[in-house]
Amino acid sequence: MKVYEAIVKGLEGIGVKTAFGGAGESVADLMLALEESRRIRTIITRNEQAASFMACGEAMYTNRLGFCFATAGPGAFNLISGLGVAMTDSYPVLAVSGYARLEWEGWGALNETSGLRRTADSKAMFAAATKKSFLITDASDTCDVLEEAVNLALEGRPGPVHIQVASDLNERGVEVKNFRPLRLDVAPVLPDPARVEEIASVLADALGQRKRIVLLAGFGAVRSGAGPEIRRLIERFQIPLVTTLDGKGIVSEGHPLAVGVFADSGHSSAWKVFREADVVLAVGNSFNQHATFDFRGDLFEGKKLIHVNIDGDEFEKRYRADHTLVSDARPAVAALVDALERRVDEVPRAEVEGQDYEARRIVRLPGKLHPGQLAQAIGRMLPPQGILLGDAGAHTAWLGYYVELDDGQHFRKAGSFGPMAGAVNSAIGVQLAHPGRTVVVGCGDGCYAMSGFELMTAVEHEIPVIWVIFNDEEFKLIKLYQLSQHGESGLTGFRNPDYAAYARACGADGYRVDTLDEFEDAFRRALGSGRPALIDAHITRWAVPHYSPSPDGVIAGLVEAVEERLRDD
Repeated sequence: MKVYEAIVKGLEGIGVKTAFGGAGESVADLMLALEESRRIRTIITRNEQAASFMACGEAMYTNRLGFCFATAGPGAFNLISGLGVAMTDSYPVLAVSGYARLEWEGWGALNETSGLRRTADSKAMFAAATKKSFLITDASDTCDVLEEAVNLALEGRPGPVHIQVASDLNERGVEVKNFRPLRLDVAPVLPDPARVEEIASVLADALGQRKRIVLLAGFGAVRSGAGPEIRRLIERFQIPLVTTLDGKGIVSEGHPLAVGVFADSGHSSAWKVFREADVVLAVGNSFNQHATFDFRGDLFEGKKLIHVNIDGDEFEKRYRADHTLVSDARPAVAALVDALERRVDEVPRAEVEGQDYEARRIVRLPGKLHPGQLAQAIGRMLPPQGILLGDAGAHTAWLGYYVELDDGQHFRKAGSFGPMAGAVNSAIGVQLAHPGRTVVVGCGDGCYAMSGFELMTAVEHEIPVIWVIFNDEEFKLIKLYQLSQHGESGLTGFRNPDYAAYARACGADGYRVDTLDEFEDAFRRALGSGRPALIDAHITRWAVPHYSPSPDGVIAGLVEAVEERLRDD
């Protein structure tokens, strides 16, 4: 068989279900091989960047490998944004791209990226954005390279890998004569029993001394499926739970021990319980910027930090923990519960001021729909098992603050790499990976304008994603940043098309809404249609997201900001 046929057959054998990619001459043979596949569904996107985001969506809540592809040169480079997301957010993704003929390297061939004589260097680009990048130059190496790549993507802390295939290998007569099924040999990352006993002893002592413990859960806990274990831990030992934005829903946010989101756009109830804690058990956290109030140096001052993460490198970043445990979250929490059971008798019921500590009232403003009301409605109407994605922008702060998730529902923001339009496109991959679940995207008008043409992809393949555009005709977060730093703003406004009419022109359902009643009616119809739908919600510009640069709350954050400004002056 030919090289690309061998790649497709190998991926079929390890359970890859979907391929996302862009058309191109150097991957024409791959497209033909995928066309013949009866196990892999292929989605040709309007832009390769979208394909890389969709592959991230495929991998987001599954243990499956996301797969995307692109032609050589600019098509391949369009994959970089999605691979950057997969790298920082721990998604196992394989990207395959073409490469110019080896004998023409340095001659300036079309789409050449050898790095020679003023050509771009794809080997350096992809090596910087993946766990490893490979170039296949000999057909007999195909299975060995593919097997190494997919195992690397899935092992340890998952992430992206990349394979380039030299165009010489597409010629007639070049065959893979040594094809073999791929061997997956991915060992789970399990906790060291001695470390578990050590941490359990620390936690048991804290419980015995009536020290205040808080569990801080991040996306690593969600992706590991550690919800049942975390619920067992907090209920058995009466430990309050706070989450990052990406940890929302690890346990139902209505649970009496769930006290909200701990982040700069989070809940004062979470800030309060964190501030009063003596011990922080952090599970699946990378301690990124917004989850740490811009990497505050005093965040864990006076507290004992226990950090559980699948990647030991996370322990060497901003915050040094008192105790660390390298492990996938689910087996780590299960082992800690078992070890604590042997040490701790019944624990008195914790007196926790939950999310009711914060009323979260919405101040009525003149003009259009308030984005907080919009977020509340989305949360209230999101079906069981629904998945809500927030793209990069102010709308994610509204969604994280006002949406309350139940067990089985998920929320995901743009992540540390943070590209605009990532969720607009990854939603298609998420929906294909979870066909029985509702997928809703909350996105800004700026995000949607960057890549909303993939709505045609959803229509063509009958993928029923619902996009809700928070439309205020400006880059809200950039404007707020300019105002806070410089006292003025500029170049943040823009004009939008009629998005509802655009959606209908594409063959999707399109709605324009200006009031809460109109939104609820449109959202109800979109949820029931089973079709791609876009809701263009015109929101007021006057609303400012709930935000504090301090874990002590909004007022303390304002005081700190004024003090800092006075020091600078």
